[in-house]
Amino acid sequence: MSINANTDLFTKKLSLACEAMHIDLSKTQQTRLLAYLEHLQKWNKTYNLTAIRDPEQALTHHLFDSLSVLTPLREYCAQRAITQPKILDVGSGAGLPGIVIAIVMTDAVVTCVDAVEKKIAFIRNAAGVLKLKNLNAQHARVEVLAAEDADIVISRAFASLKDFADTAGKHVETEGVLVAMKGKIPTQEIQDIVHQQRWDVAKTQILNVPELDAERCLIWMKRIQIEYR
Repeated sequence: MSINANTDLFTKKLSLACEAMHIDLSKTQQTRLLAYLEHLQKWNKTYNLTAIRDPEQALTHHLFDSLSVLTPLREYCAQRAITQPKILDVGSGAGLPGIVIAIVMTDAVVTCVDAVEKKIAFIRNAAGVLKLKNLNAQHARVEVLAAEDADIVISRAFASLKDFADTAGKHVETEGVLVAMKGKIPTQEIQDIVHQQRWDVAKTQILNVPELDAERCLIWMKRIQIEYR
């Protein structure tokens, strides 16, 4: 099934999902999100960027899953009165959730980081095709990248909470947060991060992803002492 050949169906599904997640999208944003999915489908045929190849499955597992973090991120920025958040997406893969965040949070500056060159090449190409001036891409291992002082550092199925904090924690500005997208609540990982005594799990937030029959949550972590840089 091609997304372009079934635009009405995918647009309707996207609209209903966003309504359920309390996300308002402009027509341009809807078009860009579906164009991103179509672009990913085309590149995936040659470069094997993601194991999910069925467009309808990609809509739920990639697009809806990434969109589910938008309302929590916006609420966090509003609470801290951050009008132009700096967001780092580590282990971004094919730009998930970074590209989706950049499309919807137009005031944010989003940088996707990945160690795989072909994935960064795709993100850079997608940024041009979709005209996303607020999206950047870095080909590097996150632990060797110079500190970014980001308001939010986010990851999706990147690593354990401990490894996420160890490798990406230096990129969070003093009052910022690490946000891990997870499936089931990772009880053991939470215990491990608490024992580390550098980061505290500030909040565990359940996410409801439309049409996705699987558990999803966000783990919010804040620095509890100044981390070495």
